[in-house]
Amino acid sequence: MNKTPPIIFVPAFKLSIAPTNVRKRSDPDADAELKASIAAKGIIQNLIGIPVPRKKGEYHITAGGRRLTQVNALIEDGVLGPDYPVAVMVLADKNDATEVSLIENFIRLNMSPAEECRAFQAIIDGEKKTPADVAKHFGLTERFVLGRLRLAGLADSIFDALAAGKITLDVAKAYASISDTVRQAAVFDEMGSSYYSTNLSEIRRRLISGFYRGSDPKALLVGRDAYLAAGGRIESDLFTDAANENWIDSDIIDRLAAERMEVAAQAVRAQDGFGEVRIICETRIPYMETVALDELEGEPVELSAEEEERQRAIEIELEAIANGADEDGYSDEEISRIEALEAEHTALNEKPPFISAEQREKALAYLVIGSDGQPRLHERLFIVPKPEPELEEAEAEAGADDVQPEEVEQELVEEGPSLAPISQRLAEELAIMKTEILRLHVASDPHFALDLGTFFMVDAALGRSYGHPSELRAAAPYSRVAGFESDTPAAEAWTELDTRLDRSWTEAGNLVERYDAFCGLDEGARAAWLGWAIARTLHAVPVSGTGADLIDHLGRKLEIEEHLWWRPTARRYFDRVSKGRILAHFGEVGGLELSNRYAAAKKHDLAASAEKLFAGQLIVEAEVKDRALRWLPDEMRFGPAQDPDCESRDQGGDKLFAEAAGEPASDGSDDGLPEAA
Repeated sequence: MNKTPPIIFVPAFKLSIAPTNVRKRSDPDADAELKASIAAKGIIQNLIGIPVPRKKGEYHITAGGRRLTQVNALIEDGVLGPDYPVAVMVLADKNDATEVSLIENFIRLNMSPAEECRAFQAIIDGEKKTPADVAKHFGLTERFVLGRLRLAGLADSIFDALAAGKITLDVAKAYASISDTVRQAAVFDEMGSSYYSTNLSEIRRRLISGFYRGSDPKALLVGRDAYLAAGGRIESDLFTDAANENWIDSDIIDRLAAERMEVAAQAVRAQDGFGEVRIICETRIPYMETVALDELEGEPVELSAEEEERQRAIEIELEAIANGADEDGYSDEEISRIEALEAEHTALNEKPPFISAEQREKALAYLVIGSDGQPRLHERLFIVPKPEPELEEAEAEAGADDVQPEEVEQELVEEGPSLAPISQRLAEELAIMKTEILRLHVASDPHFALDLGTFFMVDAALGRSYGHPSELRAAAPYSRVAGFESDTPAAEAWTELDTRLDRSWTEAGNLVERYDAFCGLDEGARAAWLGWAIARTLHAVPVSGTGADLIDHLGRKLEIEEHLWWRPTARRYFDRVSKGRILAHFGEVGGLELSNRYAAAKKHDLAASAEKLFAGQLIVEAEVKDRALRWLPDEMRFGPAQDPDCESRDQGGDKLFAEAAGEPASDGSDDGLPEAA
């Protein structure tokens, strides 16, 4: 049986670190923590040493050199005395010194982050200490202790995963960026074992969906103090800086931002004399906002004599630099000077055009939020649009003296409103949005996509590709409407689907290496790429176009619930069609009685009411509301309208829609608009 080496107490000044101590480096932060711990509680674990030859009572420390170093530092600081007693286990055989030193430093297990969290929590709760006390006690920063306490408050499922080593400390910190444990657990469960389950940015993005960051331009516009004064709440993220704290009351931010922008818009109207100033509480103008507007073109501004002279001087200097360049090219100073001169020359040539006072009276200006959070006028000006002439109003004015209101009412009841054809552009846009829905479903059903893709390939190989609504080479077809940007749930879900694709193979290297890396993906990842590649080739085909019948057949075969993915809004549809068509749509879901009820409404109010009706937000009879929520224009259907009394498909719902983030359900509230007489 081995005899246990004795442990004796030796004054600190008689101890020195042995050359055989295997630890040769340290960490300043860890040393500070150790120093604070020794000052508070002393040396908890004994040192190990060997006697110094011919120096009685002195010992070389072979294990515990860091502890001895911090004891000496405390002696220098006057915290401990030079004869501070240190417990030392004395080895009889100096040949064991190196092996023992290695054992103590190598065969050890550090505490896990989860254990640290619970330990700090126990000290604070049990000993009634503050985070600042604990930080000082252990030589840590208060922020570090607060961070560990924040982790101790994680949702149980996440903390258990951290304790079991299933997730890393960084992943746990990402979940702790908000304190809502219900939200944490929901996102953790949602991400599961997906490809993005360890992506810190994706975790934080999903956690704060619907929040604003402190650095968001809209948050900068509102201001932190004003937001808090209005009752706004902030989730501070202990693991990032203040710019990334979460402002969770988005409704307060939106309201305050709109108020600030309205004040700024009033100042612009008074100062610049624009005919109309519209507010956009974003950093850019949505495409659909200006798609039907004509841009205002001002008069070019001629350069002054001084500006022309400056231009010539710039050109002379640029020529001199070019002539003086050596064989090695330009120096860094010369490159910087050239860039500055060219920028100045460009600015002189691109002076903003002159807008006369008369033009300003007819100009439509947009006020947006700059990236710095300040309201700014958008550089483009437009011509204030004229109200669209209404055929019904023109007819009413022409025959006002001859036709009595009772006769107009009788005519509507007997014949119903007219159904004028929609514009070609609207037909193209509706085809795009309809095909978005189909693409998403094809991409989400790889087996279906495989069959469809195989058919396209073999059919084209046999020379019968005419009429195919697809280009199987996986190149996305051109957009039928230049610059069109969709904001539908299907478009958003497609973006989400795209971000989930495993792109790890794209960084593998050359073509062969990338191919091998792609083949190394699991079956699910490869199948997802197949569905994506085939789905993105689908053309947007209007109802009368070649291939439209196959588009519709595919949608029916996938049993797509179109009305769940697309609802008609004023901007998407009703502002773009005639008043007669809107009234006809009212009649389709509510009969002539509902159509006639709104017959005298102005076009703008009618479009707004139509948006509410077909979103289920008008107070109408239950059966009318049910039909309205299922109604779609024929251009957005993959087949004939479904009988609203038949619930065979609606009982299960659209599975893909249930998995995606769709639009919130209507609360059935009134739209606030008075009914037309």
